[in-house]
Amino acid sequence: MGTGKNAVRKFCALRFFRVRFSGMSEVSKPLAGGFRATDNVGRAMLLTVVSILVFGVQDAVSKILVQDHSPFQIVMVRYWAFSAFSLFLTLRRAPLRQALQSSYPVLQTLRGVLLIADIWMFATAIRTVPLAELQAITLVYPLLVTLLAIPLLGEKVGVFRLTAVAAGFVGALIILRPGGVPLDAGVLFALGSSLAYAVYITLTRKVSRTDTTATSMVYAGIVGLVLSTGVGIFFWSPLDLHALLLLAVVMVTMCTGHGLMMKALALAPASALQPFNYLALPWGITLSLVVFGHLIDPISLVGALVIAAAGLVVMARERRRAAVPAGSAEALGPRE
Repeated sequence: MGTGKNAVRKFCALRFFRVRFSGMSEVSKPLAGGFRATDNVGRAMLLTVVSILVFGVQDAVSKILVQDHSPFQIVMVRYWAFSAFSLFLTLRRAPLRQALQSSYPVLQTLRGVLLIADIWMFATAIRTVPLAELQAITLVYPLLVTLLAIPLLGEKVGVFRLTAVAAGFVGALIILRPGGVPLDAGVLFALGSSLAYAVYITLTRKVSRTDTTATSMVYAGIVGLVLSTGVGIFFWSPLDLHALLLLAVVMVTMCTGHGLMMKALALAPASALQPFNYLALPWGITLSLVVFGHLIDPISLVGALVIAAAGLVVMARERRRAAVPAGSAEALGPRE
């Protein structure tokens, strides 16, 4: 039961267009039905891979949609489905009045604002930035979380992780070099999206110290629903049958991807699934080529690989740091 609740908590950190992980407790005991933890980890890994493939298709279809329709309109309609999904999950666990009780109402509201801002900016960026390069640029968000955790959460980050973060930013600069992805409004929106999402994740970690999963979910759903509708309604344009079908695909892939990921997180610790998140990069490159006929250039690919490698190094270092008993000599080392 506890693992299931943890899985739902991770839903609060799922991006509307994409999905990311943060930490979760390990699963080590044999589970009911004759399955051992290792068996379930294997199933969880498979579900994770499928979910990332589903989210990639969602991104590609979204890119097609925003070519002819306002990103604000598309986000509004999608957020209707997202909010219904999150509220459904919330009400299964707590009454709405109870879910609205928070120790951090201002921070919870700010989380909702940051999430919808992230989604708006990503939807705007995906209109002009090639899918492969966009996936690479937005992978800098875990590096930003590492830096934001210092002032917002009081965490200590040593030289090793700071060096990895700096390397990741160098990778981003390689992609944005002269002759690479043009430094236009789309790229700025992509970077802004990553920053907004990084702050959102950091605040999620803070409020989760006291607030329940249901509280975080319902605030994100309600705030996003109000803002997306309040803005999106002014950008409404008629949707033909083709657009409606594509929008239906987006909604189905959204719910399917989130459902698969939540099931995966119920079967295995997020730490075992985190590396698979970087499959979004080769899958994005493939979809960019197959659907849009765009192939990332070799130098930008190097930059993307640098970002991914830096993220994996930070992730591995944080897992190692979390595994060291508090108070041990290694836990007090300055190079974490």
